[in-house]
Amino acid sequence: MGLGTLAQVLRPIQDAFDPADYPDLMVGLNGADDAAVYRITPDLALIQTLDFFPPVVDDPYTYGAIAAANAMSDVYAMGGEVRLALNIAAWPEDLDPAMLSEVFRGGAEKVREAGGVIAGGHTVFDQEPKYGLSVTGVIHPDAVLQKSGAQPGDVLLLTKPLGTGILLTAAKQQREGYEPGYEAAVASMLRLNRHPSHLARAHGVHAMTDITGYALLGHAAEVAERSQVTVVIEAGRVPLLLDALRWAEAGAITGGSSRNREQLGERIRLAPRLSDALVQVLYDPQTSGPLLMAVPPEHAAALRAAIAAESGGCWAIGRIEAGPAVVEVR
Repeated sequence: MGLGTLAQVLRPIQDAFDPADYPDLMVGLNGADDAAVYRITPDLALIQTLDFFPPVVDDPYTYGAIAAANAMSDVYAMGGEVRLALNIAAWPEDLDPAMLSEVFRGGAEKVREAGGVIAGGHTVFDQEPKYGLSVTGVIHPDAVLQKSGAQPGDVLLLTKPLGTGILLTAAKQQREGYEPGYEAAVASMLRLNRHPSHLARAHGVHAMTDITGYALLGHAAEVAERSQVTVVIEAGRVPLLLDALRWAEAGAITGGSSRNREQLGERIRLAPRLSDALVQVLYDPQTSGPLLMAVPPEHAAALRAAIAAESGGCWAIGRIEAGPAVVEVR
């Protein structure tokens, strides 16, 4: 669901709960962040999130693992650790249940990799398969990272290349030669954001979010709005997955990209020299995408090197400036 539509749908719920009546709800509907955070004690807060979606790949095991990594990413975006997960699944009655077992196995092994445990879940019949997780994480209340902490002068770091939506579309359309880019996308989606999140906490990151359905530009716009700053992105520094630009140029574009572009509107200021293909990648919805971090400049180089050593890459793609709450792509 798009940003504008979602805001309208949630408005009645926001009006039903006065934040003043729930002082331990640190992050909720009024915060518009990646997950809810609820303080249990002065030293412990729970992070709660859920995510599920239809298959993005054909292999059931890989689908389950990607869906689990994507769901847990919101906990990492808040700076937390995964502790518990519940399966959420919808499955057609005429589809082999052994395939669902493989989906569950993929999800379970990814949760175990994250240091968490699956304790149950809920499954219903539906016309189209869907799978994901409800995830509970933990964090110290003073360590919660949100979209609202970015400060002028901060360096923007991105922890994975972009382009999964475009590459999955090329594969779905069976474009000739799609395989190398598709394999790169799958490898990226399977990689947890756990280690970059750990390192972010240790290097004084001011604000953090993960890049998923609203694309780099949409989630950057959320940081700009929540922090009341201008997010500056240097387009030439944004890392792209293998063949992402090629397939964008060939028209392998998702519907989500067009919706993002329409709904973000004037919140995004694009330099006129940018190619349409690159702009499409910047609006491209991501699955199990990277973390976007706003880090003090004196810590940026060390954090970037530490993340690259752990996970193979980290890119400085821009900075935070004082100014209106917009994203400028230069």
